[in-house]
Amino acid sequence: MQDVIDYLTQNRDAALEQLKELLRIPTVSADSAFAQDMLAGARFVHNSLKEAGLNVETIQTPGHPIIYAEWLKAEGAPTVLIYGHYDVQPPDPLDLWTTPAFDPDVRAGCIWARGATDDKGQCWTHVLSVAAWLKVHGSLPVNVKFVIEGEEEVGSRNLDVFLEQHKEKLACDVAVVSDSSQYAPGIPAITYGLRGILACEVTVTGPSRDLHSGSFGGAVINPVNALCRLMGKLHDDQGRIQIPGFYDSVIALTDEERAQFAELPFDEAEWLGDLGTNAPWGEAGYSSNERRWARPTCDINGIFGGYAGEGPKTIVPSKATAKITCRLVPDQNPEQLTEALKEFLIDNLQPGSELEFTSQHGAPASVADLNSPYMAAAKSAIEKSFGKVPVMIREGGSIPVVGSFKEILGVDTLLLGWGQNSDNLHSPNEHFSIEDFHRGTAASAYLWQELANG
Repeated sequence: MQDVIDYLTQNRDAALEQLKELLRIPTVSADSAFAQDMLAGARFVHNSLKEAGLNVETIQTPGHPIIYAEWLKAEGAPTVLIYGHYDVQPPDPLDLWTTPAFDPDVRAGCIWARGATDDKGQCWTHVLSVAAWLKVHGSLPVNVKFVIEGEEEVGSRNLDVFLEQHKEKLACDVAVVSDSSQYAPGIPAITYGLRGILACEVTVTGPSRDLHSGSFGGAVINPVNALCRLMGKLHDDQGRIQIPGFYDSVIALTDEERAQFAELPFDEAEWLGDLGTNAPWGEAGYSSNERRWARPTCDINGIFGGYAGEGPKTIVPSKATAKITCRLVPDQNPEQLTEALKEFLIDNLQPGSELEFTSQHGAPASVADLNSPYMAAAKSAIEKSFGKVPVMIREGGSIPVVGSFKEILGVDTLLLGWGQNSDNLHSPNEHFSIEDFHRGTAASAYLWQELANG
């Protein structure tokens, strides 16, 4: 093991240069103008895994390619499926970047570029650790399979099809994903739970056209008013969601989990100040960490209708639209709750208006077994690399592939984040601590040994 760590230490500069090379490829999956760059990114991943010593395939999809690689010579040892994505968010707005988004720059102890932490930098720690083991020993203590896709930032629209079609090839004991964060600088974490999601769009229509508010106002329904009234009914004054049956399947936090969250270093006033607000808000009876990690939500993400230009325009608008997402917790069912939300809105719709409801997507929440041998192995690996026992946290966001691995392949996922929530994911000036990049690579290398020993 020490020989592998020594190799990684001696080759830190080369590892960073390889990451820079990947970051220079503008793999923006959402924009067809970058189609050739997406192919270049896929080739880079393919060639890098091949050079590391794995058997590699590039699998074409109706969208962007999926790279599959494997090394399966550790007889009797566990098999680990490592997932990542080589596509990135669009870099816009470009004028807010200090240095160009696809010209990686090293400053203030970080590497700055689109994809630095989401997810090229974090994913690459596992590529580097596997390459180090194979370079030093010619073998790995576990069997590994890589799935690195190019559509995560556009909904992984072809990934589930790939997983269904290749169940036997992808069979494994546990999955590993590094696409999350540490709890805070200097406090490594394992994310053992993710919230799920449902997303929809709602349009309320009243008159067939915009009407003069002087001639018709007060005599016909105003869809903007009606929509606001509907949205106001989603919560009571205590932050409790009013959709019938919404909480019926919720698995409550255990006393142990609540105590564990309460022990985490958390300065709520500082947190609120960083967000630019002066008071918390949410479901009564829960802390801010509990609300954002482990309680369900219902949020209006956007609302629009009528005239929004400069100056007045005295109309009764014809229609108004809202976008809604609900973050879900175990064991809430996104399909059932989407239907419940639709029925709630229809039941509360005022006469004289019509409602159009469009379901967009959904994914269930997931929680891993805190007492599994895989979790113990991950804790040990992180402690050896970072010098601290990781804290156990949940995450309020969704990583749909975790649910797909559970549903399709029947395996839990170790969510091992090396980045920070402050790394400007999806924003200008995305960055990744170089020291955490190297610590994450070492933790990955330790993980393969710990899983073999477990």
